[in-house]
Amino acid sequence: SRISRFCSNPMGRPASAAFQYPPTPTVQQVDIWHGTPVADPYRWLEQDVRTSREVADWVSAENQLTFAFLDTLPDRPRIRTRLAELWNFERFGLPIHAGKNYFYRKNDGLQNQSVLYVQRGLEAEPRAIIDPNAWSDDGATAMAEYYPSPDGTRVAYTIQDGGTDWRSARVLDVAQNTLLDDDIHWIKFSDLSWSADGSGFYYSRYPEPDKSSEYQELNFNHQVYFHRLGTPQSEDTLIYARPEQPDQGFGAHATDDGHWLLITVWHGTDERYELVLLDLTRPGSAPRALITGFDNEYALAGNEGATFYFRTNRDAPRGRIIAMDVNHPEPGAWREVVPEDASTLVDASLVGGRLVAEYLQDAHTSVRLFDTDGKAAGEVRLPGLGYAEGFEGKDDSPETFFVYSSFNQPPQIERLDTQTGQTATFKSAKVAFNPDDYIVEQVFYTSADGTRIPMFITHRRGVQRDGTNPTLLYGYGGFNIPITPEFLIARMGWLDMGGVYAVANLRGGGEYGAAWHDAGRLHNKQNVFDDFIAAAHYLIDQKWTSSAHLGIYGRSNGGLLIGAVENQAPELFAATLPTVGVMDMLRFNQFTAGRFWVDDYGDPANEADFRTLYAYSPYHNIRDGVHYPATLVTTADTDDRVVPGHSFKYIARLQAAQASDAPVLIRIETRAGHGTGKPTDKQIDETADMWAFVAHFTGLTLPEDYGRD
Repeated sequence: SRISRFCSNPMGRPASAAFQYPPTPTVQQVDIWHGTPVADPYRWLEQDVRTSREVADWVSAENQLTFAFLDTLPDRPRIRTRLAELWNFERFGLPIHAGKNYFYRKNDGLQNQSVLYVQRGLEAEPRAIIDPNAWSDDGATAMAEYYPSPDGTRVAYTIQDGGTDWRSARVLDVAQNTLLDDDIHWIKFSDLSWSADGSGFYYSRYPEPDKSSEYQELNFNHQVYFHRLGTPQSEDTLIYARPEQPDQGFGAHATDDGHWLLITVWHGTDERYELVLLDLTRPGSAPRALITGFDNEYALAGNEGATFYFRTNRDAPRGRIIAMDVNHPEPGAWREVVPEDASTLVDASLVGGRLVAEYLQDAHTSVRLFDTDGKAAGEVRLPGLGYAEGFEGKDDSPETFFVYSSFNQPPQIERLDTQTGQTATFKSAKVAFNPDDYIVEQVFYTSADGTRIPMFITHRRGVQRDGTNPTLLYGYGGFNIPITPEFLIARMGWLDMGGVYAVANLRGGGEYGAAWHDAGRLHNKQNVFDDFIAAAHYLIDQKWTSSAHLGIYGRSNGGLLIGAVENQAPELFAATLPTVGVMDMLRFNQFTAGRFWVDDYGDPANEADFRTLYAYSPYHNIRDGVHYPATLVTTADTDDRVVPGHSFKYIARLQAAQASDAPVLIRIETRAGHGTGKPTDKQIDETADMWAFVAHFTGLTLPEDYGRD
């Protein structure tokens, strides 16, 4: 039974007479889930802020209250000033070598968007060819991804406006620095893959959505197309589709030799794929299945003719590398090249006749080289306890690039020769702090069920464990995504202020393979929250901090984490930062990409899943009369990954329930999305607001000269 109308009075009451929240009307919405009535009084806040005057007015009132409070924080201007100083360093993207050209992104420091450069050879002078900073007045239109043609004469690139997941694509002539007429739209969740002759590229797209719901409606009917340069999108060739399975999606990759098109078929967020192969040397040939059944992960490392090398977790929960003859793809004919290891294999690539295998050992990177017969060929030396990624290349050249960083080490881009194992620095960052002033430690603690969980703790030298350190604890715990010790300038801002930063490697992530992931998803999701709460207790028990000085932070699935643990242990934290979080676990699958997440969360239409989801859903488990910690929710109006209605409903309910004087507020960014493409000035502003908020409520005192000229 569903009833929906506006009530005349808001639910609940303000937290105190000194802190008046905007009145938020409620609706008498009750849904019956498997015999259980579930109230949803803030359903109306799910409407798109662009089309609902009521929601737009509410957003304006909430932002006005939030920024009025943030304006009272005396340290906020100094934090913003210092963050801008820290952010102002040259940073580079990984190079891509195509033909005689090297392409890479570079940001001078405070540019809102990075610029694409090209140089002809490693020692040549770089030349800027694509500068997105001129595309919009507010800097919120970004170049999302770019793809040089095989000969390096053209670059196809995608455009992301205001943070949306939707992409359009254009093509640049590199030598002339002029745009071609090609203009492709409605790309989402897709790379572009050039044909070997450079005549065009493969991509996947959805049908054009209705204009009124393009940021909220569910996406169905993904299709693979080939776009031939110089032709309109209306003439693109449909390569592959499954109209009988509208919920499935496709990624198409053309091999460097021009012989094959490998299509990876997916239907959710879990790494369980089917594989389909087209022989591009035989026009009109039918696609044929290599792998059927969504049972395991298969990630292409490269191919030598008909021999394809895949990283897979089939019969290897922590990953292995196999060789498949695509003319005989049955598993019994596979050749195991690199067997499963105690470490977790997270990526592999075929470069210069050797396999580059990237592993996680207790959540930090190690890299090993193997011949294609499986013989070990050495280990790539890394500077320390950190994270490395990249290692893409071609089978006919031993050259590849990777980026290494750590919590206290800014990124440095290295060039690797896979035949000799030698590395040389290509680009490195120079930052406004001394990395040696900070220490990165890894500890292990015990969760509620006895599981051993790793955690990184980073802090200034000389920090005393006396229980008074303002500390920020970060977590994620989902979707098989490992949280690694990579450098983030925003995080360095907190450390530079004198805070301690802790990162817990919760179950549900990908740190220890499939079993670790499975232990934190579906009906095991409570393990993630238990792991995080246990991390907080460890930090307190070991005298790093205390509840009065502990803040917690998470993004997206991590925002769900913060909302859930804030409900389950509100007394444990002084401040919380749930960012772009999934907060309504009964309706997440009704919007945009949410339907894919049932792999990790379960489907509320299934009664057993509903019982699990309802038990921890942040929105549904807020209790009246509880003293919740100071909370600053952050979201954005163009987030079409986790629609902002999640955060809107959550904060409205929290404001109605809050029994203490600690503020529970929401900061709603405009012309921004889930995170990617956000201009630098917006990133600095948002980080300054979050760090000032947490610093205020965890008792962090800035040095007198901090943030001053």
